[in-house]
This record gives sequence, C-alpha cells and structure tokens, in this order.
Amino acid sequence: MSQETPETTLDFEEEILTVEEKITHLQELSKQEDVDIQKEIKRLKTKLNRLLNEAYQNLTPWQITQIARHPNRPHTIDFINALIEDFVPLSGDRCFGDDEAMIAGIGKFEGISVVVMGQEKGHDLDTRVKHNFGMARPEGYRKAQRLMDLASRLNMPLLTFVDTAGAYPGVDAEERGQAEAIAHSIEKSFQIKTPVIATIIGEGGSGGAIAIATANVVLMLQNAIYSVISPEGCASILWRSADKVIDATEALKLTAQDLKKFKVIDEIIEEPIGGAHRHPKAVFDNLRAVLRRRLTELLKLTPTDLKKQRTEKFLEMTRNLKPAENKTKKK
Repeated sequence: MSQETPETTLDFEEEILTVEEKITHLQELSKQEDVDIQKEIKRLKTKLNRLLNEAYQNLTPWQITQIARHPNRPHTIDFINALIEDFVPLSGDRCFGDDEAMIAGIGKFEGISVVVMGQEKGHDLDTRVKHNFGMARPEGYRKAQRLMDLASRLNMPLLTFVDTAGAYPGVDAEERGQAEAIAHSIEKSFQIKTPVIATIIGEGGSGGAIAIATANVVLMLQNAIYSVISPEGCASILWRSADKVIDATEALKLTAQDLKKFKVIDEIIEEPIGGAHRHPKAVFDNLRAVLRRRLTELLKLTPTDLKKQRTEKFLEMTRNLKPAENKTKKK
C-alpha cells in the first residue's frame, strides 16, 4: 500500500489516499485486536479500485506531468537494481570530476553484458541534494560520452534511463561548457556502433534528456513526459504567467501517447492503474519484456546498419515536419 505524505499527494488523488489510509489503519487494527473487519477492508478495497480506475482512465496532460514527477516514482537506481545484474558503477569524466546526477556503469541484462547510464533524482532530501535533483553538469555528460566510447569499443549494447527536468543551468555548469558537453553527447550517440535503447522513465526535459536519448529505440513509460521545455518554462515565455502552466502542458504535446503518434518514441511501456509509484515491480517486469525483445532485434543488425538506422530515425523526424504554409498566392 502506498504511504504518501501530504507533500507527495497528487491533487486528483486526495480521496484515493484517504481510502488507502483507512485500509492500512484497519489492517493494522486487525493484527492488534481480535476483531473481524475483513468485510469492511474488502469493501474499501473495492472502492479504492473503482476510484483508481476512474482517476487514471482519463488523465489530462497536467495530471500525467504530476505523476511523472511523483517523488515515489521509481528512479534510475531502482531500474538498475531491478533489471541489471552484477552492476559495477563507473565514475568520473577523466577531465574535471564525477557527477552523481548521472549514474553510469556496466552490468548484465538477461545474461548480456551492457553499459548502463541514466539521470538519478534521489528519493529523499539528502539523496536529492547528492544527485542534484537529476540535473547533470558538463562532467555528467562527459562521463556519458566516456561510457558510450566504452560500449562501442567493447561491442556492448547501451541502455539509458532518462529522468531529468533538464541539464543543470547554473553558472558553474555554463563556465565548464554545458552546451558543448550536451552537443558532444548527442554527436557521440550517433557514432557508436552498438545497439542503443533509451527509456524515458519520468521526466525527459530538453537537451539534458536527448543527450542520452539519441537511440536506435526510444521507449517511454505510459505516465512519463518528454518535451523541449518544462510546462512552467513554456508558460513563462509564451504567456509570462505561471497561471498558464496547464495550457502550456496541453500545447507541448508531451505525453507518451502524443509522442508515439508523432513517431518521436517507438513504444509505450504500460503502467498499472495507479501509476509506477504504486506498482514498481509490474513496471519493471513490463519494461524487462520489451527491452529483451527490442535488444534481440537490434543485435541482429551489423554495426554499420545500427549507425545508419539511428541516424535515419532522427532525420525522419525532421522530414515529418510540415513547413509553414505560404499565404502569399502567386498571381
């Protein structure tokens, strides 16, 4: 059962949380006292399932954004622990230092040696500060480049987990070449000759996300988001008002369903009713099955074909863009 604090309660889940708390209380009470309250617990569970279905069947883009940012949602470290065996973390960019916002290392997925990397947001105040809320600095992206080179040299598939509001915008990051580091990460992604599979697990924000999401296959969790800018940033630029954040979310088309339709992503990973923060194991199992299938397909391609397929995939996105209509008619 989910144990959420008021700070992590989504506004459309308040009644759901109340019922969950009642169920938890009754379950604890039944252990302490010799009373038969199973009938009431069963009734509340039925009500809970009904409320979850009603809430999660017709989510708005803003509600999906809230779910994608939920602090109890599984993060990169959780996916690595669940999916990767014998994981060995690798640190440092061999230039400046180590960036703990970017987790990277080697391990085995279903018996296949792989390189793994992803942004880590942290689960509590201490770990969020440690991982800088998942916002990598230049050394994080240079560490990613180093691991991409390693994957290419050792002929190991690369699996990435994307979960960041964006690259860190601080002065120190800009001084150390943030834009250059992101650009080189994207460039490096096109150069490596092994399979690359990226999964958007929470937030996929701007260049900070695409720096490690330039892949042969891009997967996306059902309640994740992926956009060129945050809804708040979009609202402040277009409307100069934070009150327009919901309008911005609608306009950005940042949900998995929209992005699948636009062919920005390749496949949506289903989340159980209630979201990944309630049922992480089910999400791990769903992703494992898709990763296994996609990786098996990619391993059949030659290194040259993998590079070509990845390049064509992203070039095709630009070809699908419709140019603005020329309203000037020739006479």
